[in-house]
Amino acid sequence: MNDAPLAGFTVGVTAARRHEELSALLERKGARVVYAPAIRLLPLADDAELLAATREILADPVDDVIVTTGIGLRAWLETADGWGLRDDLIKRLGDVRILARGPKAKGAVRAAGMAEAWSPESENCDEVLRHLLEEDVRGRRIAVQLYGEPTPHLTGALRRAGADVVEVPVYRWARTDDPTPLRRLVGQAVAGTIDAITFTSAPAVSATLAVAAEDDLEDPLLDALRTQVVAACVGPVTAAPLEERDVATVRPERARLGALVRALAAELPVRRSSRVAVAGHALELRGHAVVIDGQLKPIAPAPMAILRALARRPGHVVSRAELCTVLPSRTLPGGTSQGRPYPDEHAVEMAVARLRRGLGRGGLVETVVKRGYRLACEPIRSTPRAGAPEAV
Repeated sequence: MNDAPLAGFTVGVTAARRHEELSALLERKGARVVYAPAIRLLPLADDAELLAATREILADPVDDVIVTTGIGLRAWLETADGWGLRDDLIKRLGDVRILARGPKAKGAVRAAGMAEAWSPESENCDEVLRHLLEEDVRGRRIAVQLYGEPTPHLTGALRRAGADVVEVPVYRWARTDDPTPLRRLVGQAVAGTIDAITFTSAPAVSATLAVAAEDDLEDPLLDALRTQVVAACVGPVTAAPLEERDVATVRPERARLGALVRALAAELPVRRSSRVAVAGHALELRGHAVVIDGQLKPIAPAPMAILRALARRPGHVVSRAELCTVLPSRTLPGGTSQGRPYPDEHAVEMAVARLRRGLGRGGLVETVVKRGYRLACEPIRSTPRAGAPEAV
């Protein structure tokens, strides 16, 4: 599966911008993609604040400009063009020191005919802040182009150091109009039927946790992200809200969508797959599929849950009663059962039958009369679970 390292895995995409590109990159690696936008990008309802900041910069020049995002600078210049101020603004910005947070910001600066004086390797605002605070910023006027929300950790620190800060609000993030897909994604993560969620902005992380909290699922979601679901973040700024909650994230060295997908493709099969030899066949369990002797076989959630339970104790008998506990219950979009019946032993028998059909090879899953089911292999005696039956 080297040509499709994500085959058999389901990946959630929460991006507001460029989600088509990210989804296509994931699908090229073999992933099944679930799109659930967490936020949307909105122009300011009233350009008065942006106009006031622009006029202030034109009337009273600044010493430094921090460009945090390429889309933000382009939107600022386009809006200024509507006011007839674009040329004046570019001339003013071209005369001061420009600090660009990352490559996209640098690209927008250069596309406008200007040049950045410095850009951090980490693409992190914290490094921009450290760079400025290494100097004496007392009395310096510093313009900060905001990226969708206030940045008090940056602007506040500069003000405390004695700088005169001009905040430039260009756009803002808002919760998505329809949270249903995101609620469903949260429920899937909690239920363990999704393998990874990608995040491309910190506001998307915050919005996802907020939606989970509305369904009383914030703690279960965080637990899932700490254990069974991989959180893939495009960069350290995006990852920060999760890492502050003790969620380990996968992130690339460079904040690029392609690099994010490559990092996930390298890490997800390591974290979310397991291998077992059964009846002379090599099985690799992935998120929603099994690779049997190199051939991918999609498996539905209930039979997959049965297979995972059997594979945790290869060759050992697992009772029907125990298998009842691993079958997914019928849930609502938010992930709650609300009184609906949980699976019984008949449901286990049906799931086993579907599993056998899905595997497409006989003799892999054996019935042990009046006891339960087992994978057709020699029991691994060194790692039985406490209280589990010994070899049959």
